[in-house]
Amino acid sequence: MGDEATTNGYSNKTSNVDENLQRQKEIDEWLPITSSRNAKWWYSAFHNVTAMVGAGVLGLPYAMARLGWGPGVAILILSWVITLYTLWQMIEMHEMVPGKRFDRYHELGQQAFGEKLGLWIVVPQQLICEVGVDILYMVTGGTSLKNIHDLACKKNCKSIKTTYFIMIFASVHFVISHLPNFNSVTGISLAAAVMSLSYSTIAWTASVHKGVQQGVDYSYPDSTTSGKVLDFFSALGTIAFAYAGHNVVLEIQATIPSTPEKPSKGPMWKGAALGYIIVALCYFPVALIGYYVFGNTVEGNILTSLQKPAGLIIAANAFVVIHVIGSYQIYAMPVFDMIESVLVKKMHFRPTRILRFTARTVYVAFTMFVAITFPFFDGLLGFFGGFAFAPTTYFIPCIMWLAIYKPKMFSLSWCTNWVCSIQIAPPCLCCILICFKVQNKYLFSLLNFRSALYWASC
Repeated sequence: MGDEATTNGYSNKTSNVDENLQRQKEIDEWLPITSSRNAKWWYSAFHNVTAMVGAGVLGLPYAMARLGWGPGVAILILSWVITLYTLWQMIEMHEMVPGKRFDRYHELGQQAFGEKLGLWIVVPQQLICEVGVDILYMVTGGTSLKNIHDLACKKNCKSIKTTYFIMIFASVHFVISHLPNFNSVTGISLAAAVMSLSYSTIAWTASVHKGVQQGVDYSYPDSTTSGKVLDFFSALGTIAFAYAGHNVVLEIQATIPSTPEKPSKGPMWKGAALGYIIVALCYFPVALIGYYVFGNTVEGNILTSLQKPAGLIIAANAFVVIHVIGSYQIYAMPVFDMIESVLVKKMHFRPTRILRFTARTVYVAFTMFVAITFPFFDGLLGFFGGFAFAPTTYFIPCIMWLAIYKPKMFSLSWCTNWVCSIQIAPPCLCCILICFKVQNKYLFSLLNFRSALYWASC
């Protein structure tokens, strides 16, 4: 009898384990990150371009004006090299444990820092990056639509508020956000990647056509020491935002098939390297030529400084709209995955189409609401760049590499990762503190938070 009871107990445990594994498999096949693994290497290329080359590229001349020629060029080059290196590290770490794939940024964080601490370190920053970018792209899409309207209709046209254009832009996402997974937005991402290269090319070629402006000045816009320091760190945040694609790189790699003989890191790196070449072709000409032509008078969005030829600028704004449609989806997909994972795994909802439709509709409505409420959201790029974009892109991958691979002390890998971590973290902290203190004076005054306003003025 005892043997029979033991056998029955063992069978029940085995049955429960099998049921749990089957349920986990069904959930993974439903979640947007892991439901499809048939991506090709070139998917990685244009997904990375779409994620990387966004609204940030149009603000690079403005950042250069706050940094100056020497520091500006050095930081642009260093950022490109360092972020390419950290991107390679993340791709390598995707399958560092045999038989397991770290399909999400926070899963890699948990491997490096522990189950609970990894979540607390990675998830808040990743959400700030992805949700922040989506809100910013709501503002950017609406603003670009308004620019098209204003440039195309100069006479006998009623002025329309940006709010309505943001709502028009959001209406597109209320439809396409219900595409199930990363691979289902491949066509949109490809179009977005082409558009990003197109409007970046228009930005710098139109600047060349316009020519160096009379009386161009390359000195710092602010004459005070404190103003120069504030502008410098704000520009660092803007550049950090421009290189924010690492937040979705593991999720992109999760869509590529992998076997022990042919791991996903091969095709992923091939596509990512091509994508980074395209990033360089977009970033460096826009930043350097835009600053060379306009000097310290360049606008935060270089297309605003370029009013002629009107037809070309209208086309560039249209390309921006198409691009941010695709880029919004690239950054939204990991957020959808997080939301749906919590609903299904933690709250035990059934994985249904109705659940997915409701969750994604609420998310799009939320980002639209925040964009309408805070149309100056792009002014907080310096803060978000230092707080979340820079850590998740520049030095958290280096810290994870040190924690997971444990390279030999004073080896090239050990020294490189420690230098990246130590040299980049303090400027990010300064960027957080300074940008938060200065820019949020305006934000807090709008919200009428007296205590916060008192802190900001101290």
